[in-house]
Amino acid sequence: MHRHLASVVPELFEDRAPAMAVLSVAGSLDEDERPVLPPEFNWRDYTVMLLHVAAEIEHSLMVQYLFAAYSMGGPQVPEELREDVRGWQEVILGIAKEEMGHLVTVQNLLTVLGGPINLDREDYPWGSDFYPFAFNLQPLSADSLAKYVVAESPSTWSGPEATAIKERAAKASGDYVNRVGALYSRIDAILKNRDFLPDALFHADTLPYQASWDEWGRGYTRGERGQDAGNVPDVKSPELLVFGVFSRDSARKALQEIGEQGEAPALDEQDETSHFNRFLGIYRALTALTEDEQRLVSRRVAQNPVTAHRLNESEPVGYAAAEVTTNPITDPVTALWGHLFNLRYRMLLTDISHAFLLSGPVDNGGVLTGRGALVHRAFGEMYNLRALAGRLVELPLEENVPGGLLAGPPFEMPYSLELPHHDHDRWLLQRDLVQASRLLTDQLLNTAPASAGDPYLVALRESDRRALEQIEHVLSRKGCTR
Repeated sequence: MHRHLASVVPELFEDRAPAMAVLSVAGSLDEDERPVLPPEFNWRDYTVMLLHVAAEIEHSLMVQYLFAAYSMGGPQVPEELREDVRGWQEVILGIAKEEMGHLVTVQNLLTVLGGPINLDREDYPWGSDFYPFAFNLQPLSADSLAKYVVAESPSTWSGPEATAIKERAAKASGDYVNRVGALYSRIDAILKNRDFLPDALFHADTLPYQASWDEWGRGYTRGERGQDAGNVPDVKSPELLVFGVFSRDSARKALQEIGEQGEAPALDEQDETSHFNRFLGIYRALTALTEDEQRLVSRRVAQNPVTAHRLNESEPVGYAAAEVTTNPITDPVTALWGHLFNLRYRMLLTDISHAFLLSGPVDNGGVLTGRGALVHRAFGEMYNLRALAGRLVELPLEENVPGGLLAGPPFEMPYSLELPHHDHDRWLLQRDLVQASRLLTDQLLNTAPASAGDPYLVALRESDRRALEQIEHVLSRKGCTR
């Protein structure tokens, strides 16, 4: 991606400071100006590449927001702040859920253009200059919040407060923080031009394979963002946006809705629906506390926990001026929980990817179809990740280090996100993952005294047993052949 982007925006690679201005150009194109097509591409292929970058950004932001939210709370939070902290946590979890909707909608955009879906994301130490900031799993703090505010900010955000937060974000990330909206502006500038993308390139017949709101909007009432969430006073429920795409207009509408949910249209501070305004509100409230109080909002969770030693674990890794260090989980029991978290994370990504290869309804006469089973299991994995993260933020990073750092969820990417070509083999992969989960669960139950008889692990093992029965049934069907 560096190779391709350097030919379009060389300023990005001479000095990173102008990146914001350069990437924002597409959002303010005059009628006679045109986006630049890099060598080795035509317009469709270039658009697919940009959508791949967009998908990875949405995935990266979602994971970083989840980690920050999971780190919040704990017995160290002063009694008078606990209600506020719980509310902030639910707001950030809601934003992360909405990012999942953005990620799925970008897959629909890729599908309608005939491109491969992409559920990959930035990981240490790799990076691309379209990313807002270097990928970094951090407990919530004013520094990390500053990065989130700037990443979600509109291009028109300015003034003394904006300058101060942008400077803080740059210092915290070790680099200039880019706006996510700049990339979507560039994609829209291409989509709206029929000379670049003729109408025939938008394949409406892919709609049955795309994610729909009826499937993925489970638990959310369409159009009722702003209603009370129910479990935390004064916190509004998230609104999951999942748009099917079948034409140029529907593609641009999807991008516009995603952009508006991230940024506040016309900087309307009364609009509480945007990620920008929600993060900015938490930032203002957090920075109004004393520094000692700010440190108590989150647990002492290690940054970037990993389940295995890296060859360069003692060296900072990252890109440009950013310094990102990993923290190996060396407590053996905690490491098992970390491996189980990574496996369920992989299962979530596999379920989503697999569902995009199947068409049709989620159920047939009240019986789940293969696609319906995958969507159902994806939701189950989302709950599993929250439950496992809740354990990991309470477990020690290192063995026999009283008062040391806590672990936190590692969110490590699998060795591959590619699915087998044949449907039969894809279900074999599903079986492999469930069997691997059972091995880890049994190991925790049988060899870790602190986990023996753990109710969650017992329930997870039973859930895996039912999943295996379902997968074996699918594999036994005559239609599921090579």
